[in-house]
Amino acid sequence: MPRCPALFVAAPASGQGKTTVTAALARLHARQGRTVRLFKCGPDFLDPQIHQFASGQPCHTLDLGMCGAADAAWRLAAAATTADLILIEGVMGLFDGQPSGADIARQFGVPVMAVINARAMAQTFGALAHGLATFQPDLPFSGVLANHVGGTGHIELLRASLPPGLRFYGAIPRDAEAALPERHLGLLQAGEITDLGQRLDRIADHLAATGAAELPPPVEFPATPAPVVPPLLADRTLAVARDAAYGFLYPANLDTLRALGAKLEFFSPLAGDALPACDAVWLPGGYPELYAAELATRRELWTALSTHVAADRPVLAECGGMMSLFTQLRDQSGHVHTLGNLLPGEVVMQPRLSALGTQTVTLPEGDFRGHTFHYSKASTSLTPIAHATPFSTRRHGQAGEAIYRQRRLTASYLHLYFPSNPVATARLFLP
Repeated sequence: MPRCPALFVAAPASGQGKTTVTAALARLHARQGRTVRLFKCGPDFLDPQIHQFASGQPCHTLDLGMCGAADAAWRLAAAATTADLILIEGVMGLFDGQPSGADIARQFGVPVMAVINARAMAQTFGALAHGLATFQPDLPFSGVLANHVGGTGHIELLRASLPPGLRFYGAIPRDAEAALPERHLGLLQAGEITDLGQRLDRIADHLAATGAAELPPPVEFPATPAPVVPPLLADRTLAVARDAAYGFLYPANLDTLRALGAKLEFFSPLAGDALPACDAVWLPGGYPELYAAELATRRELWTALSTHVAADRPVLAECGGMMSLFTQLRDQSGHVHTLGNLLPGEVVMQPRLSALGTQTVTLPEGDFRGHTFHYSKASTSLTPIAHATPFSTRRHGQAGEAIYRQRRLTASYLHLYFPSNPVATARLFLP
Protein backbone atom coordinates (compact mmCIF):
# COMPACT_ATOMS: atom_id res chain seq x y z
CA MET A 1 0.00 0.00 0.00
CA PRO A 2 1.29 3.49 -0.80
CA ARG A 3 2.29 5.51 2.28
CA CYS A 4 2.51 9.29 2.56
CA PRO A 5 2.47 11.85 5.39
CA ALA A 6 -1.05 13.25 5.53
CA LEU A 7 -3.03 15.76 7.56
CA PHE A 8 -6.71 16.68 7.61
CA VAL A 9 -7.20 20.40 8.34
CA ALA A 10 -10.59 20.96 9.95
CA ALA A 11 -12.41 23.57 12.04
CA PRO A 12 -15.45 23.86 14.32
CA ALA A 13 -17.24 26.05 11.75
CA SER A 14 -16.80 28.05 8.56
CA GLY A 15 -14.83 31.27 8.85
CA GLN A 16 -12.11 29.89 11.15
CA GLY A 17 -9.34 30.23 8.56
CA LYS A 18 -8.84 26.60 7.50
CA THR A 19 -8.54 27.43 3.78
CA THR A 20 -5.84 30.02 4.45
CA VAL A 21 -4.01 27.69 6.84
CA THR A 22 -4.20 24.73 4.45
CA ALA A 23 -2.95 26.75 1.48
CA ALA A 24 -0.21 28.44 3.50
CA LEU A 25 0.90 25.10 4.91
CA ALA A 26 1.16 23.78 1.35
CA ARG A 27 3.09 26.91 0.41
CA LEU A 28 5.49 26.36 3.31
CA HIS A 29 6.30 22.78 2.33
CA ALA A 30 6.43 23.57 -1.39
CA ARG A 31 9.03 26.28 -0.64
CA GLN A 32 11.12 23.51 0.90
CA GLY A 33 11.02 21.53 -2.33
CA ARG A 34 8.33 19.04 -1.32
CA THR A 35 5.57 17.85 -3.63
CA VAL A 36 2.30 18.64 -1.89
CA ARG A 37 -1.05 17.23 -3.04
CA LEU A 38 -4.14 18.95 -1.73
CA PHE A 39 -7.75 17.83 -1.57
CA LYS A 40 -10.88 19.75 -0.62
CA CYS A 41 -13.87 18.16 1.07
CA GLY A 42 -17.27 18.99 -0.32
CA PRO A 43 -18.32 20.54 -3.63
CA ASP A 44 -16.18 23.65 -4.02
CA PHE A 45 -14.60 25.50 -6.92
CA LEU A 46 -12.96 28.41 -5.12
CA ASP A 47 -10.79 26.91 -2.37
CA PRO A 48 -9.22 24.40 -4.82
CA GLN A 49 -8.06 27.31 -6.98
CA ILE A 50 -6.23 28.76 -3.98
CA HIS A 51 -4.76 25.36 -3.17
CA GLN A 52 -3.57 24.77 -6.73
CA PHE A 53 -1.84 28.13 -6.68
CA ALA A 54 -0.18 27.33 -3.36
CA SER A 55 1.03 23.86 -4.30
CA GLY A 56 1.45 24.00 -8.06
CA GLN A 57 -0.62 20.79 -8.23
CA PRO A 58 -4.29 20.20 -9.12
CA CYS A 59 -6.61 20.11 -6.12
CA HIS A 60 -9.33 17.46 -6.35
CA THR A 61 -12.62 17.18 -4.50
CA LEU A 62 -13.29 14.53 -1.86
CA ASP A 63 -16.96 14.04 -1.07
CA LEU A 64 -18.38 10.69 -0.01
CA GLY A 65 -21.79 11.78 -1.30
CA MET A 66 -21.15 13.48 -4.62
CA CYS A 67 -17.90 11.74 -5.57
CA GLY A 68 -18.21 8.48 -3.63
CA ALA A 69 -15.76 6.51 -1.50
CA ALA A 70 -14.26 4.65 -4.47
CA ASP A 71 -13.40 7.92 -6.23
CA ALA A 72 -11.73 9.25 -3.07
CA ALA A 73 -9.82 6.01 -2.52
CA TRP A 74 -8.09 5.87 -5.88
CA ARG A 75 -7.30 9.58 -5.94
CA LEU A 76 -5.69 9.45 -2.49
CA ALA A 77 -3.76 6.30 -3.41
CA ALA A 78 -2.51 7.90 -6.62
CA ALA A 79 -1.42 11.03 -4.75
CA ALA A 80 0.40 8.97 -2.13
CA THR A 81 2.62 7.36 -4.77
CA THR A 82 4.08 10.69 -5.93
CA ALA A 83 3.64 13.23 -3.11
CA ASP A 84 5.77 14.06 -0.09
CA LEU A 85 2.73 15.37 1.77
CA ILE A 86 -1.06 15.12 1.40
CA LEU A 87 -3.23 17.88 2.89
CA ILE A 88 -7.02 17.59 3.01
CA GLU A 89 -9.12 20.65 3.84
CA GLY A 90 -12.44 19.96 5.50
CA VAL A 91 -15.75 21.68 4.80
CA MET A 92 -17.75 23.83 7.23
CA GLY A 93 -17.46 22.33 10.71
CA LEU A 94 -15.65 19.03 11.28
CA PHE A 95 -18.85 17.06 11.92
CA ASP A 96 -21.20 19.04 9.67
CA GLY A 97 -23.04 17.31 6.85
CA GLN A 98 -24.03 13.77 5.98
CA PRO A 99 -21.41 12.61 5.15
CA SER A 100 -19.03 14.96 6.97
CA GLY A 101 -15.35 15.76 6.78
CA ALA A 102 -14.88 13.64 9.88
CA ASP A 103 -16.27 10.67 7.96
CA ILE A 104 -13.50 11.07 5.37
CA ALA A 105 -10.76 11.43 7.99
CA ARG A 106 -12.02 8.38 9.84
CA GLN A 107 -12.47 6.22 6.71
CA PHE A 108 -8.93 6.84 5.47
CA GLY A 109 -7.20 7.17 8.85
CA VAL A 110 -5.92 10.71 8.29
CA PRO A 111 -5.02 12.62 11.48
CA VAL A 112 -7.08 15.78 12.10
CA MET A 113 -5.70 19.19 13.04
CA ALA A 114 -8.47 21.60 13.99
CA VAL A 115 -8.03 25.33 13.29
CA ILE A 116 -9.89 27.43 15.87
CA ASN A 117 -10.39 31.18 15.56
CA ALA A 118 -9.37 32.31 19.05
CA ARG A 119 -9.72 36.05 18.40
CA ALA A 120 -12.45 36.56 21.01
CA MET A 121 -11.81 33.48 23.13
CA ALA A 122 -10.02 32.52 26.32
CA GLN A 123 -10.49 29.29 28.32
CA THR A 124 -13.41 28.27 26.15
CA PHE A 125 -10.73 27.37 23.61
CA GLY A 126 -9.92 24.31 25.69
CA ALA A 127 -13.57 23.27 26.00
CA LEU A 128 -14.09 23.57 22.25
CA ALA A 129 -10.90 21.64 21.50
CA HIS A 130 -11.90 18.92 23.97
CA GLY A 131 -15.30 18.59 22.31
CA LEU A 132 -13.80 18.27 18.83
CA ALA A 133 -11.31 15.68 20.04
CA THR A 134 -13.78 13.46 21.90
CA PHE A 135 -17.11 13.83 20.08
CA GLN A 136 -16.30 10.76 17.95
CA PRO A 137 -13.94 8.49 19.91
CA ASP A 138 -12.73 6.63 16.81
CA LEU A 139 -11.72 9.84 14.98
CA PRO A 140 -7.92 10.13 14.54
CA PHE A 141 -7.78 13.55 16.17
CA SER A 142 -4.26 14.98 16.37
CA GLY A 143 -4.51 18.45 17.91
CA VAL A 144 -5.48 22.09 17.53
CA LEU A 145 -4.01 25.23 15.99
CA ALA A 146 -5.09 28.63 17.33
CA ASN A 147 -5.76 31.31 14.70
CA HIS A 148 -6.01 35.09 15.00
CA VAL A 149 -4.39 35.25 18.44
CA GLY A 150 -3.12 38.28 20.32
CA GLY A 151 0.21 38.37 22.17
CA THR A 152 2.27 35.81 24.05
CA GLY A 153 -0.03 36.01 27.06
CA HIS A 154 -3.03 35.07 24.95
CA ILE A 155 -1.17 32.09 23.48
CA GLU A 156 -0.17 30.77 26.89
CA LEU A 157 -3.71 31.16 28.18
CA LEU A 158 -5.02 29.11 25.26
CA ARG A 159 -2.35 26.46 25.71
CA ALA A 160 -3.09 26.15 29.45
CA SER A 161 -6.81 25.65 28.78
CA LEU A 162 -6.24 22.39 26.88
CA PRO A 163 -6.84 19.08 28.64
CA PRO A 164 -3.77 16.88 29.23
CA GLY A 165 -2.66 14.90 26.22
CA LEU A 166 -4.25 17.13 23.60
CA ARG A 167 -1.60 18.52 21.27
CA PHE A 168 -1.26 22.27 20.82
CA TYR A 169 0.20 22.87 17.37
CA GLY A 170 0.80 26.53 18.11
CA ALA A 171 -0.76 29.81 17.09
CA ILE A 172 -1.00 32.23 14.19
CA PRO A 173 -1.14 35.94 15.06
CA ARG A 174 -3.73 38.34 13.76
CA ASP A 175 -2.55 39.60 10.38
CA ALA A 176 -5.09 41.62 8.41
CA GLU A 177 -2.69 41.99 5.48
CA ALA A 178 -2.64 38.22 4.97
CA ALA A 179 -6.42 37.69 4.98
CA LEU A 180 -7.93 36.37 1.75
CA PRO A 181 -10.69 38.56 0.27
CA GLU A 182 -14.22 37.16 0.01
CA ARG A 183 -17.56 37.62 -1.80
CA HIS A 184 -20.96 35.97 -1.42
CA LEU A 185 -19.88 32.57 -2.76
CA GLY A 186 -16.77 32.42 -0.59
CA LEU A 187 -13.24 33.49 -1.42
CA LEU A 188 -12.36 35.36 -4.57
CA GLN A 189 -11.03 33.24 -7.40
CA ALA A 190 -7.29 32.80 -7.23
CA GLY A 191 -6.74 34.77 -10.44
CA GLU A 192 -8.55 37.77 -8.93
CA ILE A 193 -6.19 38.09 -5.94
CA THR A 194 -3.18 39.84 -7.44
CA ASP A 195 -1.01 39.49 -4.33
CA LEU A 196 -2.08 35.95 -3.40
CA GLY A 197 1.51 34.70 -3.26
CA GLN A 198 2.56 37.41 -0.80
CA ARG A 199 -0.46 36.76 1.42
CA LEU A 200 0.19 33.03 1.55
CA ASP A 201 3.89 33.61 2.22
CA ARG A 202 3.04 35.78 5.24
CA ILE A 203 0.92 33.02 6.78
CA ALA A 204 3.49 30.38 5.79
CA ASP A 205 6.13 32.36 7.70
CA HIS A 206 3.88 32.36 10.76
CA LEU A 207 3.27 28.60 10.41
CA ALA A 208 7.00 27.92 10.17
CA ALA A 209 7.25 28.65 13.90
CA THR A 210 4.51 26.16 14.85
CA GLY A 211 4.27 22.40 15.13
CA ALA A 212 2.19 22.40 11.96
CA ALA A 213 5.43 22.89 10.00
CA GLU A 214 6.51 19.35 10.90
CA LEU A 215 5.66 16.54 8.53
CA PRO A 216 2.73 14.52 9.94
CA PRO A 217 3.07 10.74 10.30
CA PRO A 218 2.70 8.60 7.16
CA VAL A 219 -0.73 7.19 6.38
CA GLU A 220 -1.23 3.95 4.46
CA PHE A 221 -3.74 4.26 1.66
CA PRO A 222 -5.15 1.05 0.14
CA ALA A 223 -3.80 0.44 -3.36
CA THR A 224 -6.77 1.32 -5.55
CA PRO A 225 -6.51 1.49 -9.36
CA ALA A 226 -8.05 4.33 -11.30
CA PRO A 227 -11.25 3.40 -13.15
CA VAL A 228 -10.96 2.46 -16.83
CA VAL A 229 -12.63 5.08 -19.04
CA PRO A 230 -13.47 4.13 -22.64
CA PRO A 231 -12.33 6.64 -25.31
CA LEU A 232 -15.85 7.48 -26.42
CA LEU A 233 -14.93 11.07 -27.36
CA ALA A 234 -11.85 10.21 -29.41
CA ASP A 235 -11.36 12.52 -32.40
CA ARG A 236 -13.89 14.99 -31.00
CA THR A 237 -13.09 18.58 -30.09
CA LEU A 238 -14.79 20.12 -27.06
CA ALA A 239 -14.73 23.91 -26.64
CA VAL A 240 -14.61 24.88 -22.95
CA ALA A 241 -15.22 28.43 -21.72
CA ARG A 242 -12.68 29.33 -19.05
CA ASP A 243 -12.02 32.77 -17.54
CA ALA A 244 -13.12 34.87 -14.56
CA ALA A 245 -16.77 34.62 -15.68
CA TYR A 246 -16.65 30.85 -16.30
CA GLY A 247 -14.16 29.52 -13.78
CA PHE A 248 -16.05 26.76 -11.94
CA LEU A 249 -14.44 23.62 -13.35
CA TYR A 250 -13.54 20.54 -11.37
CA PRO A 251 -10.07 19.33 -12.42
CA ALA A 252 -11.57 15.84 -12.25
CA ASN A 253 -14.15 16.83 -14.88
CA LEU A 254 -11.41 17.97 -17.24
CA ASP A 255 -9.44 14.79 -16.55
CA THR A 256 -12.52 12.70 -17.35
CA LEU A 257 -13.02 14.45 -20.68
CA ARG A 258 -9.38 13.87 -21.58
CA ALA A 259 -9.64 10.22 -20.53
CA LEU A 260 -12.68 9.92 -22.82
CA GLY A 261 -10.39 11.04 -25.63
CA ALA A 262 -11.73 14.57 -26.13
CA LYS A 263 -9.48 17.35 -27.39
CA LEU A 264 -10.15 20.38 -25.19
CA GLU A 265 -10.03 23.85 -26.70
CA PHE A 266 -10.30 26.57 -24.03
CA PHE A 267 -11.63 30.00 -24.90
CA SER A 268 -12.38 33.18 -22.99
CA PRO A 269 -15.68 34.95 -23.67
CA LEU A 270 -14.45 37.86 -21.54
CA ALA A 271 -11.34 38.30 -23.69
CA GLY A 272 -13.46 38.35 -26.84
CA ASP A 273 -12.32 34.94 -28.09
CA ALA A 274 -14.29 33.48 -30.95
CA LEU A 275 -15.95 30.11 -30.48
CA PRO A 276 -13.30 27.56 -31.51
CA ALA A 277 -14.01 25.08 -34.26
CA CYS A 278 -15.53 22.24 -32.30
CA ASP A 279 -17.97 19.35 -32.11
CA ALA A 280 -19.45 20.33 -28.73
CA VAL A 281 -19.35 23.17 -26.19
CA TRP A 282 -19.22 23.30 -22.40
CA LEU A 283 -20.17 26.53 -20.62
CA PRO A 284 -19.35 25.90 -16.94
CA GLY A 285 -20.47 27.91 -13.96
CA GLY A 286 -18.92 31.11 -12.70
CA TYR A 287 -19.83 34.77 -12.31
CA PRO A 288 -21.47 35.97 -15.53
CA GLU A 289 -23.50 38.45 -13.45
CA LEU A 290 -20.29 40.28 -12.45
CA TYR A 291 -19.20 40.65 -16.05
CA ALA A 292 -22.59 40.94 -17.74
CA ALA A 293 -21.86 44.33 -19.32
CA GLU A 294 -18.74 42.98 -21.03
CA LEU A 295 -20.40 39.70 -22.03
CA ALA A 296 -23.35 41.57 -23.54
CA THR A 297 -21.00 43.00 -26.18
CA ARG A 298 -19.81 39.55 -27.36
CA ARG A 299 -22.51 39.29 -30.04
CA GLU A 300 -20.35 37.29 -32.45
CA LEU A 301 -19.85 34.61 -29.82
CA TRP A 302 -23.56 34.36 -29.00
CA THR A 303 -24.41 34.22 -32.70
CA ALA A 304 -21.87 31.43 -33.18
CA LEU A 305 -23.36 29.50 -30.27
CA SER A 306 -26.85 29.94 -31.71
CA THR A 307 -25.65 28.58 -35.06
CA HIS A 308 -23.97 25.69 -33.22
CA VAL A 309 -27.22 24.77 -31.45
CA ALA A 310 -29.28 25.16 -34.63
CA ALA A 311 -26.99 22.60 -36.25
CA ASP A 312 -27.91 20.10 -33.51
CA ARG A 313 -24.45 20.12 -32.01
CA PRO A 314 -24.20 19.50 -28.24
CA VAL A 315 -23.89 22.24 -25.63
CA LEU A 316 -23.79 21.76 -21.85
CA ALA A 317 -24.50 24.97 -19.90
CA GLU A 318 -24.16 24.71 -16.11
CA CYS A 319 -25.29 27.32 -13.59
CA GLY A 320 -23.49 30.51 -14.70
CA GLY A 321 -23.19 29.03 -18.17
CA MET A 322 -26.95 28.59 -18.28
CA MET A 323 -27.58 32.03 -16.79
CA SER A 324 -25.69 33.66 -19.64
CA LEU A 325 -27.92 31.97 -22.25
CA PHE A 326 -31.28 33.34 -21.07
CA THR A 327 -32.97 36.27 -22.79
CA GLN A 328 -32.23 38.55 -19.88
CA LEU A 329 -29.99 38.60 -16.82
CA ARG A 330 -30.86 41.07 -14.06
CA ASP A 331 -27.89 41.79 -11.81
CA GLN A 332 -27.78 42.80 -8.12
CA SER A 333 -28.09 46.46 -9.07
CA GLY A 334 -31.24 45.82 -11.10
CA HIS A 335 -29.55 46.38 -14.45
CA VAL A 336 -30.85 44.15 -17.25
CA HIS A 337 -28.41 42.57 -19.71
CA THR A 338 -29.00 40.60 -22.90
CA LEU A 339 -26.34 37.94 -23.31
CA GLY A 340 -26.78 34.70 -25.24
CA ASN A 341 -30.55 34.89 -25.80
CA LEU A 342 -30.62 31.15 -26.56
CA LEU A 343 -33.07 30.27 -23.76
CA PRO A 344 -36.42 32.03 -23.24
CA GLY A 345 -36.84 33.71 -19.89
CA GLU A 346 -35.03 35.78 -17.28
CA VAL A 347 -32.48 35.22 -14.56
CA VAL A 348 -32.65 37.54 -11.54
CA MET A 349 -29.91 37.78 -8.92
CA GLN A 350 -31.15 37.37 -5.33
CA PRO A 351 -29.90 38.90 -2.08
CA ARG A 352 -29.84 35.48 -0.41
CA LEU A 353 -28.77 31.96 -1.32
CA SER A 354 -31.35 30.30 -3.56
CA ALA A 355 -30.22 26.68 -3.54
CA LEU A 356 -27.49 24.56 -1.98
CA GLY A 357 -26.58 20.91 -1.79
CA THR A 358 -25.59 17.68 -3.46
CA GLN A 359 -28.13 16.25 -5.89
CA THR A 360 -28.60 13.28 -8.18
CA VAL A 361 -30.32 13.30 -11.55
CA THR A 362 -31.39 10.80 -14.19
CA LEU A 363 -31.02 12.11 -17.73
CA PRO A 364 -31.65 10.26 -21.00
CA GLU A 365 -27.87 9.79 -21.14
CA GLY A 366 -27.66 8.18 -17.69
CA ASP A 367 -27.44 8.93 -13.96
CA PHE A 368 -25.27 11.71 -12.57
CA ARG A 369 -24.28 13.10 -9.19
CA GLY A 370 -23.58 16.79 -8.79
CA HIS A 371 -24.28 19.83 -6.66
CA THR A 372 -25.98 23.21 -6.74
CA PHE A 373 -25.05 26.55 -5.17
CA HIS A 374 -26.45 29.80 -6.56
CA TYR A 375 -27.78 33.24 -5.71
CA SER A 376 -30.15 33.66 -8.66
CA LYS A 377 -33.54 32.45 -9.82
CA ALA A 378 -34.58 31.63 -13.37
CA SER A 379 -38.04 31.90 -14.86
CA THR A 380 -38.71 30.29 -18.23
CA SER A 381 -41.46 28.86 -20.41
CA LEU A 382 -39.37 25.75 -21.06
CA THR A 383 -40.61 22.43 -19.69
CA PRO A 384 -37.87 20.54 -17.83
CA ILE A 385 -36.88 17.11 -19.15
CA ALA A 386 -35.97 16.07 -15.60
CA HIS A 387 -35.61 17.27 -12.03
CA ALA A 388 -32.70 16.41 -9.79
CA THR A 389 -33.20 14.91 -6.33
CA PRO A 390 -31.45 16.36 -3.26
CA PHE A 391 -28.98 13.89 -1.80
CA SER A 392 -29.79 14.83 1.77
CA THR A 393 -33.16 14.07 3.31
CA ARG A 394 -32.65 17.13 5.53
CA ARG A 395 -33.38 19.65 2.78
CA HIS A 396 -36.89 20.16 4.17
CA GLY A 397 -38.71 19.45 0.93
CA GLN A 398 -36.35 21.53 -1.23
CA ALA A 399 -36.97 20.69 -4.88
CA GLY A 400 -34.15 19.49 -7.05
CA GLU A 401 -32.85 21.55 -9.95
CA ALA A 402 -34.68 21.52 -13.27
CA ILE A 403 -32.83 20.35 -16.36
CA TYR A 404 -33.83 21.97 -19.65
CA ARG A 405 -33.13 20.85 -23.18
CA GLN A 406 -33.50 22.53 -26.56
CA ARG A 407 -32.25 20.41 -29.44
CA ARG A 408 -28.84 19.29 -28.13
CA LEU A 409 -28.49 22.16 -25.64
CA THR A 410 -28.69 20.89 -22.04
CA ALA A 411 -28.96 23.59 -19.36
CA SER A 412 -29.34 23.55 -15.58
CA TYR A 413 -28.16 25.10 -12.34
CA LEU A 414 -26.74 21.67 -11.48
CA HIS A 415 -22.96 21.24 -11.66
CA LEU A 416 -22.42 17.67 -12.84
CA TYR A 417 -19.53 15.59 -11.51
CA PHE A 418 -18.38 13.85 -14.69
CA PRO A 419 -16.46 11.00 -12.95
CA SER A 420 -19.78 9.85 -11.44
CA ASN A 421 -20.67 8.52 -14.91
CA PRO A 422 -18.06 8.98 -17.66
CA VAL A 423 -20.12 7.07 -20.25
CA ALA A 424 -23.15 9.31 -19.69
CA THR A 425 -20.84 12.33 -19.84
CA ALA A 426 -19.64 11.24 -23.27
CA ARG A 427 -23.25 10.88 -24.45
CA LEU A 428 -23.95 14.49 -23.43
CA PHE A 429 -21.29 15.64 -25.89
CA LEU A 430 -21.96 13.16 -28.70
CA PRO A 431 -24.35 13.91 -31.61
